[in-house]
Amino acid sequence: MKIFHGFNKKFIKGDIYGGVTAGIIALPLGLAWGTVSGLGPLTGIYSSIIVGFLAAMFGGTPGQISGPTGPMVVIIAAAFLEFKDQPEIVFFCVTFSGLIQILIGIFKLGNLINKIPYCVCSGFMSGVGLIIISLQLTILFGLGAKPQVISALVNLQNISNVNGQAFLIGSFGLLILFFIPKKINKIIPSSIIVLFLGSLLSYLFFSQQELIGDIPKGLPSFHFTLPQPNQYLAVLFYSTALALVGVIDSLLTAVVHDRITLTKHLPNKESIGQGVGNFVAGLFGALAATGAAMRTVVNLKTGGKTPISGMIHSITLTLIVFVLAPLVKIIPLAILAAILIKTGLDIVDWEFLRELKGKSRVDVITKFIVLILTVFTNLILSVFVGVFFYFILKFLLKYRKIA
Repeated sequence: MKIFHGFNKKFIKGDIYGGVTAGIIALPLGLAWGTVSGLGPLTGIYSSIIVGFLAAMFGGTPGQISGPTGPMVVIIAAAFLEFKDQPEIVFFCVTFSGLIQILIGIFKLGNLINKIPYCVCSGFMSGVGLIIISLQLTILFGLGAKPQVISALVNLQNISNVNGQAFLIGSFGLLILFFIPKKINKIIPSSIIVLFLGSLLSYLFFSQQELIGDIPKGLPSFHFTLPQPNQYLAVLFYSTALALVGVIDSLLTAVVHDRITLTKHLPNKESIGQGVGNFVAGLFGALAATGAAMRTVVNLKTGGKTPISGMIHSITLTLIVFVLAPLVKIIPLAILAAILIKTGLDIVDWEFLRELKGKSRVDVITKFIVLILTVFTNLILSVFVGVFFYFILKFLLKYRKIA
């Protein structure tokens, strides 16, 4: 298999700087997504390291950075609820999803995924953003984590029991994330500043709130447990969901990559690269991952252009984890919630909403159908129903005009 698609040694300096910067940003996001999944903060870090390295090596989008993202973690969290007594089955789903992604690439189905209407993708991503925000609000108020949107919203009725320290620290984090000057953010990412200051203030003055706590040390261990026959259908559902959402999310990020670099990604090769990464990630107890838009843009804007930047991002993160692991346990969950709320807001497609008057009725109706289904049902159903409605509505409008 051809590796290092798009490698050019003249970009090596930019790749080093971009990869190191992306690796630093990946630390708080990896910890946050791992915590949200229910499988532990290190599973998010391992995901960034393993998938980030292998997807860069075998993928088809040179400057793309891979790691756990909102859409993938929402599915992982649902799978964890299904197999709470057997988390190793969740990792099997990750491995199986990687195999499905490899097959998608081999049979050149990546081109078909690229044809999903933009309004469907917009509704899907906006729905995921709202899910993330809903689930993190209860943590921001110190009311504890809830696994589903409805239970999280119901939990907000207990707002009178708010943990003042958690809310104060989380709100402080949000203010920095929203209002830090761009010049400072370019030098030191705002999420790193928030992570450091929030943890320091919590340690010195606000100790009565929930923290990440002790995390396991050392390298990830090998996981491979076959599901029981009565688990096959659920495993197939979650594995397929992870595979399809992962490819869609990755190819959407690849399109952003292409617009910035004025290049063209290889969708089927990218699917194979993501598949190889997720196949191995599941075997070593890591979350499923995909191309991550924010980390990819940061990498490109700071000089990263080739697959080497993605590999350096993983190496950087590995070094950070082994050096800073003892300090991670004092990070407040409210700070991670603040980082994820900001991430959720960034995922919502505000541009589509701002341009709503210029959109067709089909696009608008489809977007909101997908958004509602994404938030209140499941992600795969929302995409399939969205695509179905989009083409049915297009056909009906065209038939009406002809008649």
